Amino acid sequence: MRFDIITVLPQLLESPFAHSILQRAQKKDLTAIHVHNLREYTSNKQKSVDDYPYGGGSGMVMQIEPFANCIDQLKAERDYDEIIYMTPDGQTLNQEIANGLIQHKNIMILCGHYKGIDQRIRDIYVTKEISIGDYVLSGGELPAAILVDAIVRLIPGVLSDETSALSDSFQDGLLDAPIYSRPVEWKGHKVPDILLSGHEAKIAEWRHEQQLQRTKERRPDLLND
Repeated sequence: MRFDIITVLPQLLESPFAHSILQRAQKKDLTAIHVHNLREYTSNKQKSVDDYPYGGGSGMVMQIEPFANCIDQLKAERDYDEIIYMTPDGQTLNQEIANGLIQHKNIMILCGHYKGIDQRIRDIYVTKEISIGDYVLSGGELPAAILVDAIVRLIPGVLSDETSALSDSFQDGLLDAPIYSRPVEWKGHKVPDILLSGHEAKIAEWRHEQQLQRTKERRPDLLND
């Protein structure tokens, strides 16, 4: 699975992809993540990629030409299943979206900055717009890293225990049950006896009950859905 990420600040994406699970996934050739510097695709001598918005208003707008040049070059090299723009007014990222994107081979991600990108890029090229929440960040780089992480960890072979991703919160529409590890008792706080019983069926039943209870308390909207 390949990701091509277009950004004006590629440095912001160096660390997220150079450690932990994402690093191991790349070393195993289970995914390829390529970051493209938008400034390399502008004809502006100063390498500027933004300009004032038509109609006035605050902020600067990322111009159409650099994005179009980069996107067209990448599309000439391969077909893309999705061209995704990370934006606060997009569809809110959830596990269902991540599960759907894992089916794709090539995904391109556009990172906005400043006030945003020229609407024509969204109209002409973008196939899906995704938000990571109802708030605004300085740019789309961190949301892009979050999206890639959410997808890559689902690729078979990425996690050492492939069943781990299947039991995550939201996979079955519920929050995950409480989890515990050693020691059995710490400062008067004990691991629930059922988890020490070795009875798999009863443990599974307990975990499901805990999932329902936790979801009801913290995210009742999931039960309504």
